[in-house]
Amino acid sequence: MRRLPLMAGSLLAAIAAAGCSSTQDVLEPSAIAAAPPALGELQTETAGRLPVQAASANTSAALNPGIASRTRLRFDPIVGATVDVAAPLTERLAQRARSRGIALAGSNDPAATHVLKGYFSTLTEGGQTTVIYVWDVYDPAGNRLHRINGQQKAPAGGGEGWAAVPPATMQAIADSTVDQIVSWLASSSG
Repeated sequence: MRRLPLMAGSLLAAIAAAGCSSTQDVLEPSAIAAAPPALGELQTETAGRLPVQAASANTSAALNPGIASRTRLRFDPIVGATVDVAAPLTERLAQRARSRGIALAGSNDPAATHVLKGYFSTLTEGGQTTVIYVWDVYDPAGNRLHRINGQQKAPAGGGEGWAAVPPATMQAIADSTVDQIVSWLASSSG
């Protein structure tokens, strides 16, 4: 039982580190709006503070076609993940969003209705690597509307940190993320 508070503290520290360090390598996922999905550029960015408030969404709701036609989602740079592991994530985000009826906006598209910014880190403990992620959904003016957070365990045996995270783990995160966005959009529209 004593291990649970220690692990929770470690996870919170990892999330804070992903969003609060002064410089991070990031992948520009807004490049995935073009078909076929293209990989973005590696950049260095100053990351802002992560607010403490968190929200989650029920993934069972379906997105109304009217809501989908009004939603244009832009992906901002992903903070904390390496390009190698972020590439399968960004490709799957684009595929999943399109399959769920969400239009994607490019980085300079003024018609974007929602902006998604992701913060990622890993925690390796006892030979098991866990990817910890936080997504903030903003309106075009920069007001945070929603937060999605979670964690996904990578299969054991692949090393430590990002080296231990296979594409399937990042693709599962992308699927869950888009499903939660769809659920949140459906629940906030009514």
